[in-house]
Amino acid sequence: MIPNLPMVLNILFIATTLLAVFLFYKAANNSVSTLMLLFAWLLLQAVVAFTGFYKVTTGFPPRFALLALPALLCIIILFITIKGRTWIDGLDTKTLTILHIVRIPVELTLYWLFLNKAVPQVMTFAGRNYDIIAGFTAPLVFYFGFVKKSLGKTALIAWNIICLGLLANIVITAILSVPTSFQKFGFEQPNTAILYFPFVWLPCCVVPLVLLSHLVSLRKLIMGK
Repeated sequence: MIPNLPMVLNILFIATTLLAVFLFYKAANNSVSTLMLLFAWLLLQAVVAFTGFYKVTTGFPPRFALLALPALLCIIILFITIKGRTWIDGLDTKTLTILHIVRIPVELTLYWLFLNKAVPQVMTFAGRNYDIIAGFTAPLVFYFGFVKKSLGKTALIAWNIICLGLLANIVITAILSVPTSFQKFGFEQPNTAILYFPFVWLPCCVVPLVLLSHLVSLRKLIMGK
């Protein structure tokens, strides 16, 4: 864990991650195998983080790439294989939409980390990160799009695309703020938080679940599934 960081901040992010996992579990029709796989992945990354493996930022490719690349590979496999597409088509779009509320506590966590000098300001809503908008609008899109059904397919597709753009913005900013040879932002206060437990769970689990939720929703909306 990050030295001298308020324990409540660690607890807040652990709870946020568990909420994301729970909502995805519900979207996967209460699939126990999905839940166990996610917990196993979280446990593995926690153990690796506690060894200090990710704190080494020299060398190429950077070690922290191992936080996200396996999850991204899994997402690609889901979309290019028949079994994978069958599985994602069974996910509940309504629950995948409300899952994005986790982006609110994530952004609050990032701001708190900034105040504790663990991430740069550019990664927060006080900088150039507007991802919290996705979190605040998710309940509205859920209600008007799936409960009242007053939002059409075009509006739902547009919301998912815009929120994907917001996600891409903060992900790129976060990567370029880590103290590596290709760092572009936050030189006075780099992004070191994601090199420690529990914040390694952001790139290895929370972000991939958010990304997958958007991609699956877009596929189902566009294809009318």
